[in-house]
Amino acid sequence: MGEGERKTWTTEEFGSSHAGAVGVLLADGTVPAPVVFLSSSGSDSRSASEWTIYDGEPHGGPRAAALRGVCSCGWTGPGHTIDWDEIADRETEVAGGGFASACYGDWDTHIGEVARSAVPVPETITGLLDQLEQEIEKLGKDAPLAAVRAVRRLEVLAAQCAYWPAREVAQDLTPEQAAAALGLNEEEARRHLARLGCFSLYC
Repeated sequence: MGEGERKTWTTEEFGSSHAGAVGVLLADGTVPAPVVFLSSSGSDSRSASEWTIYDGEPHGGPRAAALRGVCSCGWTGPGHTIDWDEIADRETEVAGGGFASACYGDWDTHIGEVARSAVPVPETITGLLDQLEQEIEKLGKDAPLAAVRAVRRLEVLAAQCAYWPAREVAQDLTPEQAAAALGLNEEEARRHLARLGCFSLYC
């Protein structure tokens, strides 16, 4: 997805495996390098690839020709061409906000596809989880201490229920297979299974 500091989007379920951002394309179709900013002393530097700095101004990077949604998994969305004549003298972040929003929408569609391609969870379970979430939210308003205890019991239950399934998955499936079924990258899938199955990543 490129180096350099920039704002990213994540979901609770897929986390850094599918971190999205606004990507930049130049007129020749290439992805620009991060822009390096030196400190006033010149001893330190930081790099950034936030789309708003690619405005062609002396303090920033080369002018972006288009923006597109990108994801840490390697997915890229369609390019949205920037009309710099329309932006004129307006602040880039404000004037180009619509393009950035379109990139987010493309990434959000990608996340929906990831969720649909992951192993399905039975509706009986998802229904119970949704109901439980609503009940705990209501309990949190009326009796926050009881809600905290309920969540703690959920944590204990989750650890107990996940122990053997996680170990079985780790034994029967390759990291690649497990990652694809969970919608995670291989490293995150390994960490997830090791945490739930209480075993070492290095065994």
